[in-house]
Amino acid sequence: YQRRVHGEPQYASQGPIRTTAPEEVSAGRLVLELFTDQCPKTCENFRQLCTGEAGKGKESGKPLHYKGTRLHRALRGAFLQGGDVTRGDGSGGDSIYKGKFADEKPGLKLTHGPGSLSMANSGKNTNTSQFFVALGPLPKLDGRHVVFGRVSSGSEVLSRLAEVAPEGDGAPVRPVTILDCGQLQ
Repeated sequence: YQRRVHGEPQYASQGPIRTTAPEEVSAGRLVLELFTDQCPKTCENFRQLCTGEAGKGKESGKPLHYKGTRLHRALRGAFLQGGDVTRGDGSGGDSIYKGKFADEKPGLKLTHGPGSLSMANSGKNTNTSQFFVALGPLPKLDGRHVVFGRVSSGSEVLSRLAEVAPEGDGAPVRPVTILDCGQLQ
């Protein structure tokens, strides 16, 4: 590959080929407020996935912890999605309830707006560990995804993270990893 590229004049002006990954950049900290009064079961699942206290998933054997996972899906102006603790690509997920759990009705009544935190799902009552943070209003998702929290601090970090969203629906243009997470006291 390198021989072919270096031998073609149209590529010569672009400089050397990068053979190392770019340095990781810390975007900062997002603090999320959970709506425990409206969605206690969903919030407890998310909280324990943040702290890692639930241990490993019974079927997957993988840690039930967001630490070290990546955002696997993004849509510019719409949302950033992550939380696949089993496969990391959006095709998996697990919960502290040993698999899928039901939607909480009060969370379905809330609307998606900038900074809202919601469960990602594959249909009614299929919540696991996957979540998304809205980057703008998402009226088509209202009533279909449980809204159970919001970004309470770090809106500038969310704006920076929004820059990794591709033009269309797909993987972020740069890797975004949750380096650490937990519960603030």
